[in-house]
Amino acid sequence: MADSHSLPLSEKNCVKVSTLQRALEIVISSLFFCLLVYCLLSLTDHGFPWLLAFLCESWFAFNWVLNLITEWTPMVYKTYPDNLLQQVPDLPALDMFVSTADPVLEPPIVTVNTVLSLLAVDYPAHKLACYVSDDGCSPLTLFSLIEASKFARIWVPFCKKHDIQDRAPFRYFSAGESTFPCDSPPEFLLEWTKVKDEYENLCQKIEDAVQHSVPLDISGDYAAFAHLETNNHPTVIKVIWENKERLSIGLPHLVYVAREKRPNHPHHYKAGAMNALTRVSGVMTNAPFMLNVDCDMYASNSKIVLHAMCLFLGFKHEREGAFVQCPQINYDYLKDDPFGNSVALPLKTFWPGVAGIQGPLYAGTGCFHRRKVIYGLSQNDCTDHIQGHLDVEALKDQFGNSMELVSSANKILAEKIDDPHDLSSAVEEARKVASCGYEHNTSWGKKVGWIYGSITEDLLTGLKIHARGWKSILCMLDPPGFVGSAPTSMPVMLTQRKRWITGLLEILFSKNSPIFSTLNAKLEFRMCLAYIWILKWGLISIPVLCYSLLPAYCISTNSYFLPKVGEPALIMFVAVFLTKFLYTLYFYLESGLSITAWWNYQRMGPRSTILSTTSLLFGTISVVLKLLGISEVVFEITKKDQYCSSIDDDDHNGNAANAGKFTFDESPIFVPPTTILFVNLTALAMRLLGVKLPSALQGTTGLGELVCSVWVVICFWPFVRGLFGKGKYGIPLSTVLKSGMLALLFTLCCGKISLPLR
Repeated sequence: MADSHSLPLSEKNCVKVSTLQRALEIVISSLFFCLLVYCLLSLTDHGFPWLLAFLCESWFAFNWVLNLITEWTPMVYKTYPDNLLQQVPDLPALDMFVSTADPVLEPPIVTVNTVLSLLAVDYPAHKLACYVSDDGCSPLTLFSLIEASKFARIWVPFCKKHDIQDRAPFRYFSAGESTFPCDSPPEFLLEWTKVKDEYENLCQKIEDAVQHSVPLDISGDYAAFAHLETNNHPTVIKVIWENKERLSIGLPHLVYVAREKRPNHPHHYKAGAMNALTRVSGVMTNAPFMLNVDCDMYASNSKIVLHAMCLFLGFKHEREGAFVQCPQINYDYLKDDPFGNSVALPLKTFWPGVAGIQGPLYAGTGCFHRRKVIYGLSQNDCTDHIQGHLDVEALKDQFGNSMELVSSANKILAEKIDDPHDLSSAVEEARKVASCGYEHNTSWGKKVGWIYGSITEDLLTGLKIHARGWKSILCMLDPPGFVGSAPTSMPVMLTQRKRWITGLLEILFSKNSPIFSTLNAKLEFRMCLAYIWILKWGLISIPVLCYSLLPAYCISTNSYFLPKVGEPALIMFVAVFLTKFLYTLYFYLESGLSITAWWNYQRMGPRSTILSTTSLLFGTISVVLKLLGISEVVFEITKKDQYCSSIDDDDHNGNAANAGKFTFDESPIFVPPTTILFVNLTALAMRLLGVKLPSALQGTTGLGELVCSVWVVICFWPFVRGLFGKGKYGIPLSTVLKSGMLALLFTLCCGKISLPLR
């Protein structure tokens, strides 16, 4: 712990907000207020479309207010790793967790690059241990890690000797000879070539194993995989590399873990895997700090662990740092970000905003944890545990019947430094605590470890930590601490977002809702609002869906939901629309991004028309069906793109012409947007041709409704192109037929039902 007279390890600073940003926020808030007051006062003079529009605008205004409250007091942290090395000669140990679940959707070479980047971070090697959770229990993953450990013996020294920044080899070598320093000596070029050749050999070995050109011998290290099923197998733990001499310049420990799975035991997806890793590491290395990353999130800042320790140790009160979260940042997303993967806006607004309240949300990857906090310690318990007032029987009820795990937990909670373990001798106990029945009648998943109850276990776990009175810390570095692969196809991106939405709404409509944590626990009120803002994300699909269909309904029935041209009130609607656009455009231009990227964000961003009527809508429906007891939610793994070395560049360039084009499949997720497109095209065609439905009201729809309908068509323009596309770039005929039938049904209903204006 740094004393008050020493150089600082970290600082917390307020972010200066520009006058233009504040002015835009105040203007938008005022316009929303005036708009809602006008609509409310005019409700009695208008019909159903006006009421529906008022309800939608009320939701948008509510969303805006929550957003503003969350982002009003932004904070950032600054770290001084050089001071840490001077003041803390014996750095704390860290257990690093990497999770993977499917060797097909998450290719082994992806996991290997992440592991290699972690093994090579600038931190004493004897203080690090890397555990890889393989929920797919695949011999391919183990084979890849064993081969990677051999390559690591030359890769790690090479990185540290030459201070390489990108320590994931695929990133470093993809830059080619541009990675050479200007004054590179011949010796470096020879070494660089040798390491690159070894990496390409590693890639080839893994690829051959994946393609079965070199069949794995199911014996020796792989004997445990004989006749195994993915969801029905015993625990498999292999110590791939052990730093027995505890050399600070050697390689960290590397351990493979496949927890036991049985069909009649719930395995709780990633949360269950993380809890198994926590227990396994507890009986093997028991580091007081832990890091978890997804298999595709490599360390892009070589000093990331030092920065994290500065944040943990640099504040007087531990309460300030239950966990340190690095924002999720993607590398090499496509030009102008056609799928809305950019995090430019959240990095400027949301992340610093929550950092100024109770700290950032736990995002599931790129996060450093205090082990004792993951063990369920609250601020009220800290004094008792440090003074040694511990009940061993109570600990057994919490942590299970493994005395080794109970002993290690006791040491962590009492803040006693554990002696180094012989990893190989602890494997048998590690198998025991990784068994599928170990958690029975314990607090794992309830009060200890990653919390069960949602497929977004990360946010739920962070919420429970904040509710116990802890704060968290934001770590935003340049270069970033961790970066990952962004979805490069439409179906994969939509699947990922749907899973997020489903998990978030599970939390909102459960006993774990942040509202209860504020009333009954220590979650701050503004932090509760921040959680609600993110948890209710999927619900915006309902007003967006209504607003996407409302213009077509009004055109078909000669009704309206906007003031007519010439009425002063129309200015308020237009002003709200334009100022919100200017607000996001301001951040994009300030970040050096293009207007095209900004437009793609409007079309594909978190609350855009396309995302709202696909992933957000289906995620909401999934949770509604769960609440009604009709079906359970399903955890869907996001497919990761395979990468290797620069030898893949030609293939990549060959697909450059189609990069960013929307692809489609026969998933029902594409039916709603295609239907909305057909409905609006039909309404515009009817207006152009002068066709009127039998029940249409007297009068004429205003210009505003026509403009809105055209705007909807523009937003869904990728689907217009999909109607004429071929292969995977075209909307399947089955989707077109289903959407056409639904659009026809909607139009016929408009002809039968036309609610009066007054």
